Amino acid sequence: MKPAAFSYHRARDLAGVGALLTELGPDAKLIAGGQSLVAMMNFRLARPQHLIDIGGLRELRHLRVDDAGLRIGALTTHHDVETAPDSLLGPGFAVLRDAMSWIGHLPIRTRGTVGGSIAHGDATAEWCLLAVLLDAEIVARTPSGGRRVIPARDMFLGFFTTALEPEEIIVEIVFPRRAPHAALAEFAERRGDFATVAAAVDLDVADGVVRGGRIALGGVGPVPQRVPEAEALLAEGGPIGSELFESCAETAAAAIEPPSDGNGSARYRRQLTRKLVVSACWEAVSR
Repeated sequence: MKPAAFSYHRARDLAGVGALLTELGPDAKLIAGGQSLVAMMNFRLARPQHLIDIGGLRELRHLRVDDAGLRIGALTTHHDVETAPDSLLGPGFAVLRDAMSWIGHLPIRTRGTVGGSIAHGDATAEWCLLAVLLDAEIVARTPSGGRRVIPARDMFLGFFTTALEPEEIIVEIVFPRRAPHAALAEFAERRGDFATVAAAVDLDVADGVVRGGRIALGGVGPVPQRVPEAEALLAEGGPIGSELFESCAETAAAAIEPPSDGNGSARYRRQLTRKLVVSACWEAVSR
């Protein structure tokens, strides 16, 4: 299929984007890499009357570390992160680079953007999951030209629904803290497909002992979700090993209420959760 008719606008700067969004209203959509939106338009699942192309806004494509943490510009591609050097990311943010291999295929990663993935709000998307796990902050430009910071825990509201206002645009995603013992694992029917279930963990490890941690799951609900029940078990601490990790995985699987659909039943998703949480824990401690 082909998309419904639309008018194309190419933005020259952020102020111009804001003016166009205000002028065109809810009938306008932003497009950067277009890896999600164009597919939805081709299937007529999205029918914007206006497309505003922000792909040329170079000020939104950056990757740097400062006192605030790791700053990723909204137009930074997945491949930019995937190929970032150790001197930039170091062990503290290596999980972000490693997770990129799970995103689609190379052509998708070279076009798709970090901000676009966050704005799309897919519950199985790697960036959405990592943002929730690592307490990322989403920085949006408001219609007045100011900035609003949205904590990742407040960003995702439901299926493909975020806290962004219609006239706001994501300009940057900030990961404020390092996570040297974090990892992401997922399962899809074919490599590069959307994950049926994804699990991400961030462990606090010292001297062979787990002293706490965070667990986030994707594909088990309408939004990426933390699992406080399993995190409470990690907070009790214990030596690195199968006993702790399997207990944590069992607790996580029992705490969720996953859907049943064409990709698998709720029971199947719980089984995947158990396997993936254990796998992610072992990968995290191996860093």
